[in-house]
Amino acid sequence: MKTATARKAPAKARKTAPRKRVRQVGIMDRLLRILPFTEEDIQRALTWGVLAVLLVVALIVANWFGVPQAAYQQYAQVAAKAGFEVKRVEITGMDRVDQLKVYDIVLAEKDRAMPLVDIDKIRTDLIEYGWIRDVRVTRRLPDTLVVDILERKPTAVWHRNGVFSLIDDKGTELEKISRAEIGSLPVINGEGADQQVVALAKLLDSAQSLKDQVAGASWVGNRRWDLRFKTGETLSLPEGENLAAQALVNFTRMDGVHRLLGRDIIHFDLRDPERAYMRRAAKEKPVEIKQGEKPSAEAGKGGDAA
Repeated sequence: MKTATARKAPAKARKTAPRKRVRQVGIMDRLLRILPFTEEDIQRALTWGVLAVLLVVALIVANWFGVPQAAYQQYAQVAAKAGFEVKRVEITGMDRVDQLKVYDIVLAEKDRAMPLVDIDKIRTDLIEYGWIRDVRVTRRLPDTLVVDILERKPTAVWHRNGVFSLIDDKGTELEKISRAEIGSLPVINGEGADQQVVALAKLLDSAQSLKDQVAGASWVGNRRWDLRFKTGETLSLPEGENLAAQALVNFTRMDGVHRLLGRDIIHFDLRDPERAYMRRAAKEKPVEIKQGEKPSAEAGKGGDAA
């Protein structure tokens, strides 16, 4: 029996020491380690969040008991004391907009409690200026007012009564300019021409090779276009969107073959779908050719087209 006891002794000695328990890292701890915030930042954000919730609850209770205006003012004062008031203004998207006018409106809200800032009124006041197509006004708590502006894009110059004005594709007048400021934009004129900017752009897109050579256009009788080229010629197009596009494409083809622009011809008339009329400077008789036919050496020695 003693021998058996002695043999079992080494087995007891070989028992391993108890393992140390490894602390499991929770999901929240891992998330906090990944986020680029300190514990103080998170604590501050939680404090603001709790304060905001309490203030909202207080406002709801006050409204429930019939004292909404007084409660709202009290709510705004408490929010301002807690740091929720406009201290900074960030404005983006301004290029052609008069910046002084924008800042006059937005900076009027500086030092105002955030709950008292009328976002809708600021937006309405800003959109009154022609250059601003749309605007978004938001609060970035605790102290920043953010204004994102979407400007209109000038697509043409409207010439009427001796005045030049930039307009967008909707015909909205943006700004009066001088003749020297026209640049490369097409100059349009004629009653109702400002409402035909999109139609004109679509028409010119049908003839890309000539598009850059068009200096302007006249909307005639509220029904058709006369195009003016940078080389001085005028092209009369027929009524109707499709007919005008077809005539312009035909003219582009004729110019590509015969080099019509930049010569002594001052007027082309394509209102007749089967005939093209041309007029040279200081002549008496119109020249008639079939569309697509090459002008002869004697062609164009006449006067005004009918």
